[in-house]
Formats: sequence, structure tokens, C-alpha cells
Amino acid sequence: MTEISRRGVLAAIAASPVAMAWFTEQVRAADLAASGLVGEVQGPTMITDPAQWPKKFQEAPMLAELVKAGKLPPVEQRIPAEPMVWKPLDQIGTYGGTWRRAFTGPGDVENGNRINSSDKCFFWSADGSKIVPCVAKAYELSDDGKTYTLHLRKGMKWSDGAPFTADDFVFWFEDLYSNKEIVPTPIPDMTPGGKPGRVVKVDETTVRFDFDVPYYLFEDMMAGDTNIGGGQSVRQSQKLSFGAYSPGHYLKQFMPKYSSLDEVNARAKKEGFENWIQMLHFKKDWSLNTDLPTLGPWKTVKTINTPIWLLERNPYYYAVDTEGNQLPYLDHVQMTLGEDLEVINLRAMAGEYDEQERHMDLSKLPVILDNQTKGNYKVHLDLGFAGSDFLLQVNQSYKADPEMRKWLTNADFRRALSLGIDRDQLNETFWLGVGTPGSAAPGESRPESPGPEWRKKWSVLDIKQANELLDKIGLTKKDSAGFRVRTDNGERLRVQIIAVQAFLPYPKLSEMVADQWQKIGIQADVRELERNLAMTRVRNNEHHIYIWNNAGTELLYLFARHAIPVDPTEAYMGPDYATYYASGGKQGTKPDDENILKIWDLFSSAAGLKVDGRNKNAQEIWKINVDQQYGIGTVGQSPAGLGVRLVSNKLGNIAAQVCNAQHCRTPGNSHPETWYFKA
Repeated sequence: MTEISRRGVLAAIAASPVAMAWFTEQVRAADLAASGLVGEVQGPTMITDPAQWPKKFQEAPMLAELVKAGKLPPVEQRIPAEPMVWKPLDQIGTYGGTWRRAFTGPGDVENGNRINSSDKCFFWSADGSKIVPCVAKAYELSDDGKTYTLHLRKGMKWSDGAPFTADDFVFWFEDLYSNKEIVPTPIPDMTPGGKPGRVVKVDETTVRFDFDVPYYLFEDMMAGDTNIGGGQSVRQSQKLSFGAYSPGHYLKQFMPKYSSLDEVNARAKKEGFENWIQMLHFKKDWSLNTDLPTLGPWKTVKTINTPIWLLERNPYYYAVDTEGNQLPYLDHVQMTLGEDLEVINLRAMAGEYDEQERHMDLSKLPVILDNQTKGNYKVHLDLGFAGSDFLLQVNQSYKADPEMRKWLTNADFRRALSLGIDRDQLNETFWLGVGTPGSAAPGESRPESPGPEWRKKWSVLDIKQANELLDKIGLTKKDSAGFRVRTDNGERLRVQIIAVQAFLPYPKLSEMVADQWQKIGIQADVRELERNLAMTRVRNNEHHIYIWNNAGTELLYLFARHAIPVDPTEAYMGPDYATYYASGGKQGTKPDDENILKIWDLFSSAAGLKVDGRNKNAQEIWKINVDQQYGIGTVGQSPAGLGVRLVSNKLGNIAAQVCNAQHCRTPGNSHPETWYFKA
């Protein structure tokens, strides 16, 4: 914890007399860690030695009743011969109960994806520093970096009891990923150096990924929140078809390859879809289709497009505790629709949720602390590593308005916008001073950081320099209100900002930036949209600036989409450019900006480099990115994103601090399947 962050939290607590009294009572020295708000990173312990695995198994009472009724095989037949075994953080839990939580609607699918994220092939350790087993038990990467061999768990099953084998990887690769009607654009994850990779079945529990060029990065890609490593729950939602595996035994019935085009189209129309492709995208979405077989600890029984998104335990989940109890301990996860973030925060403080870190507002920390006793919860702060919790991503492939394109793609225009932002005001108002103002680059503790001097480059308030830059590029004329005007028709130049309500009050933050930009003569129109609608605008290349964060970019190659336009699914700073990159130039638009092309070269070549070489490339990418201000960073490295964690005192096996990072899949990295309700 930096001194500035410590002072900021102290200031936040001091803003509330009751919270200050609590803090004074608990902490005699000015040490935030001692307050209990920021603890040591913790997590359950994975037991990988088969000699220490349990020999007998138990199950939840609700499943035992189904076994007794003959509706479910005995637990011994449902658990794989090589299960994932956890020693819980504090103690063996007890079965039962429903984890109450909030979500914001169909666009908030990541809320459930993260909870179910143990459906990934590999995960990261509790501190996010090393790869550990998950769905797969082990892997090898060849010395030349061209062959990656994946070892699955013997006897593992889907949630419907069907075997989970290498065939599910081959089905994904051959029938989903390689079908241009389903996946029109190849993903970079599978095309290092522009050369397509291949998936080969070795035997029932062994899968091989073959590449024509060295691909040392692939081991990290398979563990990260990437298109190839993200797992079934996240990478087959929202019309995506990635994630490396898929339940072929179920999905084949919706594909013409296994019947006929007429038959599957007729079925699609009968079920209300336009065609079989639209039907397939629905059927493989775990948040919408309750019949879809899954691998995670819970499966959907009431869908995300209802006021209550309800998940129920997976009877075939592949993990147990050290005493042989099949996980998860909790029967259900119930996510209740929150009308807006204010409502969610108020409900959380009233104790209506059992664990909630998503959508919690850091600016409410004093009153959140005030209500701990009344709400029967404890507050934890989990610090992040990303450079900007509030990032203005400027669309470089925008085409609809030639005049606006001219300015959005002008580096000095973007630099002026950045210099016109008072980050200290944002930090004190919305982060209570606990954030780190500056550019979008990751924290200096990360090996990919370009260095501390890049924290401030073009990223401090300088009204004079901002105005000089805008004058220099030709925006010299102003209207009667002092706003700069377009050079084509003399009307006021209007920059549109699209913002959604999410982890921070992005629309309010955007309005503050808009107010600050008045001092440099820039009119910003903030448009608050529902997230699905906002994403449609982005994918249609219709936005000027989109507000999000760059969480995950602290491991640039695993989650580059918020720093580099490479992933068409979330290419806020250039969707057409990302399509061009991902398709190898077959679709989309080639950038006329040499800096973007250089970034792409550095990014692409890194896949064949070992760690030191990749870090060097990342540092160069960040230098270009910050200098060009494609993403205008503001305040980051704070608990604002997913780091204000309210946990009911009734829940057990809760970590003092968890890794708050995209690749850790917060809160998935703390393994909610091991949480339980105390008696």
C-alpha cells in the first residue's frame, strides 16, 4: 500500500464520524493493513498428491435425495477418478444455503462467468503469480514452443453425466471454431504469426495443440481470461464460440452436419429463431439455456433475462475437499436484478447480499463502514494493478463523420483532451483519494510497466498546453459560448462519450470530465446507455469515446483488448481495426497509423518469445500507447473496480484479500465453491 493510498483511505474514513470512531478503535497506528480492510492474500490449498486424496466421498443432502430416488448415480460414480482436491482456507464446510448477490441485467453476464470460472482448463494461484491445474490436471510445452499437450482428468463428466473427454476439444475446434458461419474471424489465440494452429486428439484424456511457429505464450493464454483460455461459461456466451472445448454430445443436434440444413432450420423457426446459427448461439450460452451441459460448480436453472438469475449446484462437479465432500458447499447462487447501482449499494449495506464485490461504489466507503454491524457484514479492500479504472477509449476506426474522424485520429487532439483532465479532482471525488492518478500504463510493480516516468506523460492537468495543442492543429475558432467549432461547417465541435453504469459511476465521472473540458473549449456530450445497447454501438463502429477500464492489461498479452485493438468482441479503441487484425487482413480496415501497426508487430512477435522478451515488447507497447493517448488514463491501481468486498459474517472460508485482477477472475480466484454458511 502506497503512502498516498493510505492517506486517501484515512481521509475517506475521517469523512464519517462513526467510521472514524470505528477506525480509531481498531487501529492505533496509521497503518491501513492493521485495520483489517486490506489483509494478506489468501486462498484454499490445492492438494495435487494422489496419496493425500480422500478415498470415500460424501454429497449434499439435496443430491443424496436424488440418488435415493434413483434420479442420480451415487456420488462415487459422479466424481472423476482424478478430482481436484481442496483443503479449504479455514475449515471443512457444511452443505446448504443460497448465496444472495446482485446483478444488473442480461449485459452483466460476467457476474456469473466469474463465479463459474473454475470451468477453465487452468487457473492462477491465489496471488495470481503462477499457473495451477483446474479442469485439466497438467500440461507440457515442447522445447521449441510449437506443441502444447493438455492432460485431462480421468472419469470427468459434464453436468448431465456425459463423459468429458478430448472429443469435446476436437468438436470445438472442428465443428465450431473452424466453421466460418459460426466463427467468421479466426482468433489471434490460435493463429500465432498468422499461421493457424490445430487441435489433435491423442487419446481420451490427452489433447495436443500444434503450431507451425514457436508459441511460448500459449501456456499463459490457456490460463488467462483469453478467447482460448476463458472457459466455457465466458467464451461461449454473447455469440462467442471460443474457450477450447464444448459439449458436442449436446450441441450436435442443432447443427446441419449431423442431420440436414432443412431439419435444423425448421427446428430453429419452430423455437422462434431465424436460422440454425442463431439457435446454436442461444443453445451454447450457459446463462440463457438451462439445458446446456456445463463444468462449473453451479449451472443456470433460471436464466439471466429474468429478475432473478438462479444457479444450482452441478451434481457432477469435479472437485472435493480433503474429507471427500463434493463441492460446492452452497446449493444455490441467487442474483437479484438491481435497478441501478445506487439500489445495489443500498441493498448491500442493508445486509441483503451475502457476498458482493461487483458494482460496489468505493466513494461510499464511509457509509459502508458505518453499516457493517447493522448489515452484519465485513468490508475487505482488494487492491488492483491496472493503470486506469476509468479509461476514455478513443475510437481510431471511426468513419461516420469525416470531420470527427480527423480529430479523433489526431494524436495532439487526444493529448489535449488528456491534459484537460483534472485527475486529482476525480481521485478525491470518486476514489476518495485511494487511487493513483496518471496514464493507462500498469503499476510500476508489474514487469510489463514502462517505468514511473510514463505515469505522468500527457497525463497531468495542463490547461495552457492543452489549449496550445488545440490551437496548433487548427481548432482556433470558437462560438459565442467559448467552445471550439468544426472546420467544415462552423458548428460546435461535439465529442460524444458513451458511458454505462458499471463498477464505477461512469456517467457521473464522464460528466465531470465534460465540465473540465470546457476550460479547453471542448464540448463533450455524455450519453448513458444500457450495456448491451452500448456494446452494439461499439461493434458497429458508431462511437467517439467509450468509457470502461483497462483491468487485465497488467498482463498485456492475456487481456490486450482494453489496450490494443486486436479483439473484435471488445475493441473500444477501434473495432474495424481489430477485425482487420484478427482476420489477418481479410476483413475490417487496415490502420493508416504507423504507430498502431508497430504495436501490432510488437504484440504479435511476443507470442514466440520467452518471458523476458515478452516483457520488453510490452514495455515498448505501453510507451507508444501512452504517448499516443489511444486510451486516456485517469485513475487506477485501486480497489474501485472489484475490490470493495462486502461479506456476510455468516460466510466461512473467506480470504482476507484476494487477487483483484482480470486473469484471477475475481471472485473466482478465491474459489467460492469452498465457501459455506456457518451454523
